[in-house]
Amino acid sequence: MRRVFKASEPEAFTAWKALANDDWQPGYGDLQNPEKRSLHDALLNEQGGMCCYCGRIIALTDSHIEHFRPQEAREVLSLDYNNLHASCIRETEPGSPLHCGHAKGNDFDENLAISPTDEGCEQRFKYSAQDGAIFSEDRNDESALYMIKLLKLDIKFLSDRRKEVLKRVFDNEFLLSASHEDLEKLASAYRQPNVEGQFTDFAHVLSRYAEQLAGHEL
Repeated sequence: MRRVFKASEPEAFTAWKALANDDWQPGYGDLQNPEKRSLHDALLNEQGGMCCYCGRIIALTDSHIEHFRPQEAREVLSLDYNNLHASCIRETEPGSPLHCGHAKGNDFDENLAISPTDEGCEQRFKYSAQDGAIFSEDRNDESALYMIKLLKLDIKFLSDRRKEVLKRVFDNEFLLSASHEDLEKLASAYRQPNVEGQFTDFAHVLSRYAEQLAGHEL
């Protein structure tokens, strides 16, 4: 899971909700373009083009608007911008691996859930470069274990892709020469977007792994 810093909701979305009157109250099912497109764009922009859960690079064409707290059981939050994010997979396809928002569905335990907006959420997980596996930083952290299972962050599809990016950055040559300062700089660098406001694929995983190496958390 990666940390998301919420910005202000788009003006078009705010204006649309303000159209509410005695005869009509807006619901998420009523939301259409251009307001829905504006909302989706805003979520992608504030997340730097990364999925709020796994950290893969996503775009309008391969992502969906995600309700962290499922709207079916919490209708009052269905249009709450702080509950909305952009997550992997636009449309589910038979045989394709489900993960992140589509894997979560309506399953949600308020007492265990970790939000992408929670401070320190990234540090509750750690990774292996050997196989791209994800673990809870604290083996007794029930919430971290719950989120890994809920979002299916440990499936082979994601592990293979994490392994690929980790091996590419943390190759043997780098590991033999990297100092503690190098690792700290790398961790910081991957937490910064480029000039276009975008992050690299699995940037938070790369940053977190650099932190693990700097702290000798292998």
